[in-house]
Amino acid sequence: MNEFYENPLCVRYASEEMKRIFSADNKFSTWRRLWIALAESEKELGLPITEEQIDEMKAHITDIDYEAASRYESQFRHDVMAHVHAFGDVCPKAKPIIHLGATSCYVGDNTDIIQMRDALLRIRRLLVNALAALDSFAERNKGIPTLAYTHFQAAQPTTVGKRATLWAQDLLLDLENLGHVLSGLKLLGCKGTTGTGASFLALFDGDRQKVKELEKKIAARMGFSGVMAVSGQTYTRKVDYFVLSVLSGIAQSACKFAGDIRLLSHMKEFDEPFESGQIGSSAMAYKRNPMRSERIASLSRYVIADVLNPAVTAATQWLERTLDDSANRRISIPEAFLATDGILSLYINVISNGTVYPKVMEKHLREELPFMATENILMYCVKKGGDRQQLHEAIRELSVEVTKQVKLHGSDNDLLEKILADERFGLTEEELGKILHVENFIGMAPEQTEEFLQNVLRPVLKKNGEQLGVDVNIRV
Repeated sequence: MNEFYENPLCVRYASEEMKRIFSADNKFSTWRRLWIALAESEKELGLPITEEQIDEMKAHITDIDYEAASRYESQFRHDVMAHVHAFGDVCPKAKPIIHLGATSCYVGDNTDIIQMRDALLRIRRLLVNALAALDSFAERNKGIPTLAYTHFQAAQPTTVGKRATLWAQDLLLDLENLGHVLSGLKLLGCKGTTGTGASFLALFDGDRQKVKELEKKIAARMGFSGVMAVSGQTYTRKVDYFVLSVLSGIAQSACKFAGDIRLLSHMKEFDEPFESGQIGSSAMAYKRNPMRSERIASLSRYVIADVLNPAVTAATQWLERTLDDSANRRISIPEAFLATDGILSLYINVISNGTVYPKVMEKHLREELPFMATENILMYCVKKGGDRQQLHEAIRELSVEVTKQVKLHGSDNDLLEKILADERFGLTEEELGKILHVENFIGMAPEQTEEFLQNVLRPVLKKNGEQLGVDVNIRV
């Protein structure tokens, strides 16, 4: 057991892929790839940089000497310069041109954008697979009637599949928002100390066109279509806010889903996946707590709160830059992604492997159907020649009495039996049976579900077909 604190997001919740994106190896090897892209682009634009120097740098992208970097940082109190020197130690020929003309944010900010892009791609894949799982769930359950609730009070019935389309619709909106933000991500570029490009203008002897070309070449080498049009020393921190807002939106959708699952679990209408040896409670051996959904809710709360960090950071930057953003961003951005990765992995696990209990749903429908059926009964009896006002009063009287007995004494709801026995209604058992058929109460739910799946969800899944297929590992 490690004697020091370890981040639970890494130990318990996030995937190996997301942890790799924000790992030290990925971060600092990206710094080195950015230094190579800078050198290659500067060479193409006429600066005296040799192919030998570039090849030397390329040979040492991943063999990072962290001990050397730590020693240098203790000396310089500057993380970027520490890694410049550590890189230079293994690239003696290239050492004079590493980081030529650049400021720290050239590697720092550009790497942050690259990591967020890669992390958003991972989140997009998880989102698509969560939607695919919801598609299968809704298709299987589109015709299964269940009691719907408003204010968590019994309302008109719906179907299990229709309820699932509500969950899917939220995630579709999140996917659309993610796509918008992802498509708009741009590198900072290489604009120098205050964003004016002065250092590069000096390097290129005042050739403004070469300064502009330099940014284009670097962006292309790093897989981006463009760079920020203007900046101070850093890219605007509003970008971080927009990115984490996407994650907050996903967390909101997932938390709503998890809350619904927790309520349904309480009513014994749905069970989360439950392994054969899993223990629900250390004290109550019979329990099957919805711990996965509770974990979704818990992590979601963290992500929703975390979006305040980039909002405050963006609001408090001074002039061309301050450094009060740095420590906060090192924590708030990676952790938002690590938590969202865990949230969506749990979401996929729960909806793919949970169990629906239609018989329990049928029982709950039977308990409430007598009250919901009274309007249909009233209309039917009026059509037969009954007096609407007299029948309405009869239903009111009987309903009040039945409700009293149910609440005071726990009696069964026998409203339908009382209506059937009341001569004022003149109903036969056969007539009442037709009125009570559940299809009369679920409206267009099955049709709405099918239309949503065919016309809204599946076109999105088809468009993102290459994203389908992901293994989620729920460790705890």
